[in-house]
Amino acid sequence: MNTLLLKNSKTFLSLAFVAVFLSGCGKGGSKTPGPNGPGGAMPPAEVGVATAIEETVPTIVELPGRISAVRTAQVCARATGILQKQLFKEGADVKADDLLFQIDPAPLQAAYDSAKAALAKAEATLNHARLKADRQRELIKTQAVSKQDYDDATATEQEDIAGVNVAKAELETAALNLGYCKVTAPISGRIGKALVTEGTLVSASTLTQLATIRQLDPIYVDFTQSSADILKLRKAFNAGKLQREGNNEEKITLVLEDGSIYSIPGKLIFSDISVDQTTGTVTIRAEFQNPENLLLPGAFVRGRLEQAVNKVVTVPQRAVIRGADGSASVLVVNAQNQAERRTVEAKQTVGAKWVVTTGLKAGELIILEGLQKVRPGATVIPVPCEGNALKVSQATDFNATTPTE
Repeated sequence: MNTLLLKNSKTFLSLAFVAVFLSGCGKGGSKTPGPNGPGGAMPPAEVGVATAIEETVPTIVELPGRISAVRTAQVCARATGILQKQLFKEGADVKADDLLFQIDPAPLQAAYDSAKAALAKAEATLNHARLKADRQRELIKTQAVSKQDYDDATATEQEDIAGVNVAKAELETAALNLGYCKVTAPISGRIGKALVTEGTLVSASTLTQLATIRQLDPIYVDFTQSSADILKLRKAFNAGKLQREGNNEEKITLVLEDGSIYSIPGKLIFSDISVDQTTGTVTIRAEFQNPENLLLPGAFVRGRLEQAVNKVVTVPQRAVIRGADGSASVLVVNAQNQAERRTVEAKQTVGAKWVVTTGLKAGELIILEGLQKVRPGATVIPVPCEGNALKVSQATDFNATTPTE
């Protein structure tokens, strides 16, 4: 019994000692600075900041396109006869007036000789009629012949003059037909395969096609753009949201089928004035230099077309905070050096930057480093981040979507 009483007394004394100690601590207060500093206040945190800047960014659309030759000439037979020779190498480059085919000239040579003889006969007949008319012209002065004989002689002379002109025209036609036996290149370019072989009867009446020549340098690329996108772009121009390039020339970069970039930029030739009723698109034609014949007609390509420039506010990508719902915000250092959360709209990227369309102005300080150390309303010490004066190295995608993070 006494032992139990002694144990309870010791327990009571221990609890009383602890209570007195805690009470003394509460009254006197600690003189040692705690983690919150004197008075429990947290010291301002240093944060790395960068300045939101306004930059001029080209607006780019990427359009599908198909390559087409600047000029395409179908070489056809203009004379009827047997094809004797093929005088070119298929797939080679030819120049205008190069000899390509030889058609048997024998029948047309005979027709030419006949027309030549007919002309000689007509000229002899005219010479006889002219001499007779000259005599009648002298005799009528002395009234040695009747007026009727004089009129007949003069009329015959005029008829024979017309006959000579007809014979000359027939001879010229025969000469042209004979010349058509030599088929020459109408344009300079690359010729394809021969569509007929030696020994084939070709016809001028049905225009037998012999080969095709295409001019490959320069070369056209026909792009198609949605009429809705064109309307959207024009509205942006009218509203002053976008500006045209300084020289009003739209720049075009070509992306080949393997994803590589064609080294020579193109220039816009024209934009069609009508919308295709089946596809709802407008054709845009561009011209590219093709010295190595790398671009071939019929190939599909993609074109990156700079249609305008836009002045936008940009911030480094790491400054943008994404919420669970996809909303974007940044922490701004205001005039009182306090962190302020700002909701922004950032849907497009430019290199390593976000394009901020609303919620932020150029010149404001955005927190890049130390985001985890501050909360909105807290006082901060802004320290400029080095290496954040980033330049625009890529163009804005007009159809860009918000990347996921």
